Amino acid sequence: MSGPRVMVLCGRSPRHLHLANRLCACAEVCAVVHEAPTQWTREKLLRNLRPAVAGRKAWRWLRDRRRYSGNPEARFFFGEATPALARPELAHEVPSVSDPALLALAERLAPELICVFGTSLIRGPLLERYPLINLHGGLSPEYRGADCTFWALHNGEPEQVGCTLHFIDQGIDTGRLIAHVSPEVRPDDDELTLFWRGVRDSAEVYCEALSRWRAGTLPGAVQPGRGRLYQVRDRSWRAERALARRLARAPLPALPARVRWFEAAASSEQ
Repeated sequence: MSGPRVMVLCGRSPRHLHLANRLCACAEVCAVVHEAPTQWTREKLLRNLRPAVAGRKAWRWLRDRRRYSGNPEARFFFGEATPALARPELAHEVPSVSDPALLALAERLAPELICVFGTSLIRGPLLERYPLINLHGGLSPEYRGADCTFWALHNGEPEQVGCTLHFIDQGIDTGRLIAHVSPEVRPDDDELTLFWRGVRDSAEVYCEALSRWRAGTLPGAVQPGRGRLYQVRDRSWRAERALARRLARAPLPALPARVRWFEAAASSEQ
């Protein structure tokens, strides 16, 4: 394998499996580690039982049950095939990316680089000892945090839909920029289709980024400002209705797919 030796940290959804499979095809992957939270502390339980928090979670569960009915994400990434890791022998599972077992695994396998998509925040020894690249589902710095495709559409900025490859630092989606990946936008697209298309396009850019990193030509660029951080709780029922009205009034503009690579003091667009 011509790519660098990497460890992949990701979730278990079809989009995560698709990216992991693509990285397995273009790099020497030594492990695919799925974060699968299973531990509930007393503090977490009490927090989720608060009426406001419980109400938001119940509403999101009902919304996502409707949106994901029929498993459209699996069909988007895998067609009629069952979503699966192409190399199941590489799979590991941890309850959290802060679990000591993950650091022990990394020390034993000695990856050159850790590739991340869809995990909780990484801090502590893992971040201090290894270079990490993350795929974020928004265009940083203007769209950091959660539900960034939704917010770009809600704000009337379909040109800001996309994903960011960046090095991980102590902040939330604030590390040095590697690339912006903007998917094709079609008039009849919805939020999920655009997000999934951005992830699919980003998997190819991720592979190219690994090649550039191996060649020593992936310095990254400091983000020009802090932008805005969106949190899960910001996405309210009223915001959902506002986007639904916007999309009902007018279709999205047709926009071509674009990739913007960042260097230390400049950027290039394809």
